[in-house]
Amino acid sequence: MKTFDVIVIGGGPAGLAAAISARKGDAQVLLIEREERLGGILKQCIHDGFGLLHFGEKLSGPEYAERFEQEFMDLGIDSRVQTFVTDIQKKENYFVVATVSRSGLEKYKTAALILATGCRERTAKQVAIHGTRPSGVFTAGTAQHFVNLLGQMPTRRCVILGSGDIGLIMARRLTLEGAEVLGVYEVKPEPSGLTRNLMQCLEDYGIPLYLSHTVTRVFGQDRLEAVEIAKVDEKMQPVPGTEQRVECDALILSVGLIPENELAEQLGVPLDPHTKGPVVDDCFMTGVDGIFSCGNALHVNDLVDYVSESGLLAGKAAAEYSWRKNRGTGRRVTLETDGTLQYLVPQRILLSGETQDLIFYFRTSTTMERAVLQFRADGELVFEKKYTNLKPPEMERLTIKKEALRLSESSRIQVTLTGPEGRDDGKETKGQKVHDDVCKTAAENGKGGGGQ
Repeated sequence: MKTFDVIVIGGGPAGLAAAISARKGDAQVLLIEREERLGGILKQCIHDGFGLLHFGEKLSGPEYAERFEQEFMDLGIDSRVQTFVTDIQKKENYFVVATVSRSGLEKYKTAALILATGCRERTAKQVAIHGTRPSGVFTAGTAQHFVNLLGQMPTRRCVILGSGDIGLIMARRLTLEGAEVLGVYEVKPEPSGLTRNLMQCLEDYGIPLYLSHTVTRVFGQDRLEAVEIAKVDEKMQPVPGTEQRVECDALILSVGLIPENELAEQLGVPLDPHTKGPVVDDCFMTGVDGIFSCGNALHVNDLVDYVSESGLLAGKAAAEYSWRKNRGTGRRVTLETDGTLQYLVPQRILLSGETQDLIFYFRTSTTMERAVLQFRADGELVFEKKYTNLKPPEMERLTIKKEALRLSESSRIQVTLTGPEGRDDGKETKGQKVHDDVCKTAAENGKGGGGQ
């Protein structure tokens, strides 16, 4: 049984970044990927817009993945493709990972495990669409695979359900290939995709978007012939009498993504009911010592640049953990949130450790034209930041100096979003002053400032 310091499960953008970062931390790394090639979903994302934050230029998905793959190969990191993880056993201070591949059954031993398994799409049955099961019902990712990798057109006249980003991108892609996209139907009163995709993929091509509408039935035996569309009320229930039949040969589903966390559940890793991913600390360690999570397995990201960022941070932390003789992780403070935030990651902060900059990812629960994100320690306001035009589909990233939160073992940290009237105007918080002073000093020393 071969031993590695760190094993990464998943060879997409998060897994590649994690493996590279761990290897740079002097860890012996193994990456396990179930597909034939590394790169994950990026292999079929031929549109551009990737890498603006990480590389400072617009790249296509394959170009973005290739840069990480090249660095991965240059570092000589060990990998196993077309390999499935069948079981993971946690021992006293290490893990045994069992796999199956064309080479047969193999087992590997490791001190640290990184789960970078990505996410999957919801299906028609998961959104309770009634009717038969004809061909012609695809998830947006499957349709993308057909068009971009196989060179096959799955439709000539289609309806798209859900205004998620993949669905919006496929509306444009199918239109460019000659298909007629009759409309994008969204059950919510607001779009689910990024504003830029709404503009570039729908408005620029004259594709209509119908809010508060959903598909209630499909028709057809061998092949989809039509779908039934209905308006929905404020409880997202179909309104009787609003049904209409739309003739089409395909229904493309863009109805949400779910982090792949079956392995995490098997290992007893606590999951966040809001993100559907593991609860982690600022080192991306889960509630089980030695197990780290990153990328879309942790929470669904808008941008691949943030996926890679979390992978780099998790890989670095996993490498440091694997070399530690005493692998106790120390005490953590759990952050408390209310209904104003859809979620906040990480959910816990290590009291000890060398981390100086805390990176948070969050989404608002509702659209807010003006808002203030506040951190309170034992009821006292220690940090705040103003935002404009917060929307649930658009994830926000925030960097805070750790010392600004004044953490202690007895700390109770509460994080909320308030309207501008809830702000303590005219008062500079102690945490904000510490944060700003440290950023100013770092900038003067040529190290770059903190903050977003």
